[in-house]
Amino acid sequence: MTVDDDARTIWDYHHVRHELSAADVIIVLGSHDTRVAERGADVFLAGYAPWILFSGNLGALTTEIWTRPEAEIFADVAGGRGVPRERMILEPRSTNTAENVAFSREQLALRGIHPRKAIAVQKPYMERRTLATFRQVWPELEVLVTSPQIALADYPRDGITRDDVIHIMLGDLQRLIVYARRGWSAPQDVPSEVMAAFHRLAEAGYTRRLVPGEPLSRAARA
Repeated sequence: MTVDDDARTIWDYHHVRHELSAADVIIVLGSHDTRVAERGADVFLAGYAPWILFSGNLGALTTEIWTRPEAEIFADVAGGRGVPRERMILEPRSTNTAENVAFSREQLALRGIHPRKAIAVQKPYMERRTLATFRQVWPELEVLVTSPQIALADYPRDGITRDDVIHIMLGDLQRLIVYARRGWSAPQDVPSEVMAAFHRLAEAGYTRRLVPGEPLSRAARA
């Protein structure tokens, strides 16, 4: 197996491949990647929900590039794509995925919005962890997850190299397992071929975004 083969295995696993249908709200989780905001805007403009919420303050990556919350940056991107401001809700406090979910729920409740079904929009390699987090933090909400419709080969862009993407994907796979063990997200089945790809890539040095203090051997035990 090559590095690219193993990377595709993990990329494919992170995708949950939900088919979108009508929902009460679209929740766009903030990050450094404004293509997520574009995807959220496109889903809204396609008529899937009457509200779109942008969630996120500044995280480890965005503190280096922005001075305003991710939610505000994403709202600007969506506005430029044609989403009406009066249909947007901003949640500018959260700094991790669990807070994205919990604080979005609070912000919606403040407006008297109590959704039964939502569409969550996130980066491609965070689809599965987003689903797992919603199931743990807001279990009664039905959630469909989507992301920018981009192939792995086309995902790298200015400031994010192919190797950066592989480092990040391994970190998110490990977090999917470790966070479930810690009770922060719902457990997910991880096929043996995905774990084998994880270990080969980690042994090849793609460890920059792994959880500190978590031995690689423990990642195999969800």
